[in-house]
Amino acid sequence: MKIVLKVLLILTLIFLIIAGITTLQKFATEPREEFLQGQMEARRVLVAGKIPGRLERLFVHEGDMVIKDSLVAIVSSRELEAKKIQAEGALGAAKAQSNKANTGARAEEITALKAMKERAQDAADLAKTTFDRVQKLYNDGVMPLQKRDEAETQMKTAVAAATAAKAQYDQAVAGARVEDKAAANALVIQARGANAEVDAYLEETKIRAPISGEVSLKLAEEGEIIGAGMPVIAVTDLNDSWAVFHVREDFLKNISKGKTFSVQIPALDKTIEMEVTYIASVGDYATWRSSKESGGFDLKSFEIRMRPKTTVENLRPGMSVLFPMEQIQ
Repeated sequence: MKIVLKVLLILTLIFLIIAGITTLQKFATEPREEFLQGQMEARRVLVAGKIPGRLERLFVHEGDMVIKDSLVAIVSSRELEAKKIQAEGALGAAKAQSNKANTGARAEEITALKAMKERAQDAADLAKTTFDRVQKLYNDGVMPLQKRDEAETQMKTAVAAATAAKAQYDQAVAGARVEDKAAANALVIQARGANAEVDAYLEETKIRAPISGEVSLKLAEEGEIIGAGMPVIAVTDLNDSWAVFHVREDFLKNISKGKTFSVQIPALDKTIEMEVTYIASVGDYATWRSSKESGGFDLKSFEIRMRPKTTVENLRPGMSVLFPMEQIQ
């Protein structure tokens, strides 16, 4: 009986050994599925302002969702605030000058100039009458030449003063010249342009999101001094994503733009459909180098990009993507 049990035990062990060897041979000889590994990428935009200054407020944090054109930060600039005051003052002065040129002198000024013109004309008339009398006396030999010359000089001075007073009065009545009005109006336009320019710069102190997406990175803190063009956050559009692979050139013959392939997303435990949207025009680097003995040639790799055919929930940049090689072999 013991001999029979020993024989059965030995036969069982032999059977198990043979079965194990057979299984190992099966796994060793069975072809394994090969994958080309890539990763997901997405559109990312660095959000920056045009104006240097102090980061006064930052309204978002990493992980927050933002909408396009929403306010994400405010930069304070004392220099711009001072320029705004200067621009408003210059605009007010230009408007006042333009109003003065277009409306002309006030009624009180015109009345005063009219009175001055009339007094100057009366003085000129009196000086001419006086000169005529002195001239007659001079002709009769009663008045010396010096007195006659003095009377003539006084007459000419009075006439010139009357002419000047009349010109001032006429100018006040007529208003500013066309050229003066045009110059005053041009100054207003120039001042408005300077004011609008400052307003545009002040608007740029409000940093807005250029796209909708998730805040993936915060690059500055409140209170920091930032320069023009310095990004404060990065926004990633998770709806604009693609997978990147580097394919050996001898497999490119089976890949073309618009072609659809099945790929695996290990992180989501899903198999999805992706479409080839980009094939690099130039190879990146050699993925396999031939030896001198083989007499072959180096094989380059080319970058290809694939986009999901449909929206995939929770698909994020950096996730691994497995591309079964059997689809292109």
